[in-house]
Amino acid sequence: MLPNQRKIRVLVVDDSAVARAFLIKGLSAYPYIEVVGYAINALDAKAKILRLHPDVMTLDVEMPGTNGIDFLAQLLPEHPLPVILVSSLSLRVFDALAAGAVDFVRKPDGIESRESFLRSLAQKITVASCAKVVPPRRTGTAVHAPASACLPLSRTGGSAFPQTIIGLGASTGGTEATLEVLRRLPADIPGMVIVQHMPPGFTKMYAQRLDKLCAMEVREAVNGDEIHPGLALIAPADLQARVVRMGTRYTLSCQPGDKVSGHRPSVDVLFSSMASSVKCHMVGIIMTGMGRDGASGLLEMRKAGAYTIGQDKDSCVVYGMPGVAHEIGAVTIQASCENIAPVLIQHLKTGK
Repeated sequence: MLPNQRKIRVLVVDDSAVARAFLIKGLSAYPYIEVVGYAINALDAKAKILRLHPDVMTLDVEMPGTNGIDFLAQLLPEHPLPVILVSSLSLRVFDALAAGAVDFVRKPDGIESRESFLRSLAQKITVASCAKVVPPRRTGTAVHAPASACLPLSRTGGSAFPQTIIGLGASTGGTEATLEVLRRLPADIPGMVIVQHMPPGFTKMYAQRLDKLCAMEVREAVNGDEIHPGLALIAPADLQARVVRMGTRYTLSCQPGDKVSGHRPSVDVLFSSMASSVKCHMVGIIMTGMGRDGASGLLEMRKAGAYTIGQDKDSCVVYGMPGVAHEIGAVTIQASCENIAPVLIQHLKTGK
């Protein structure tokens, strides 16, 4: 932290005294974080927010009384405070993200993981302190594109590209942003591969959630999955995902490997593999997230002839990855989160 930089003021909200003590002690060890207080439930948290004015709040999803999801839905319209969820392996974390939380970390499941948990939480607090809080919306309901946009591509004049592979990468704020894109796409969209930075254990649940809300099939990828129309594959956490060409077919390799651009899976790894392996038409989409993962790979894709879309600044929770991609010339066109799907469909129909 630079001398003239103010510490990030953090409020810890957890009903467990043991968990609170662990979080307060662990986060206070970071010189750029100041834990200004704690709360034991939603009512206590609201009072502390009004009194302490924190920059970021950590929130346990499961609390007695008003749970974290309902609390966020009540809080954020009046007080758009960046919130990092501290969650066990539960689908409810995605409901809380839909209610407006910026990001989440998985609770440590053993002593050996506590250091990495605190490091990850501290990093996410730093990102959240400069993130844009998205107003909460209703969860569990799919908002589709206009009927004309959702018609099968083969019934609207045919696709200019009979075979297309679509790659999409996102990080902070990306779980809901990716849903906004996918639920506006038709059932027979060309095969998609998605890298969303996420802790182990959550990518399968995330894929299952998307599958329920979107027209196409969505599932967590396994090594060797074939990429085909009507299927969106979510790269599994902690494995690197690469597109592999096998004649005229394309499969997804999901293998252990070093972190690239700080991540595993890495958007750069996916996009670079597409640039080198895909011989049919391809599209790259880069969305909200801190850092630059995916920017270099997207530039490789564009140089290889891909059509590339970057999420615009105004609709990003964090304009990091798409911002860097735009700066280095990797982006063909920028679009808001809501308009990425129509832009993609228009391109697939007309080639423009």
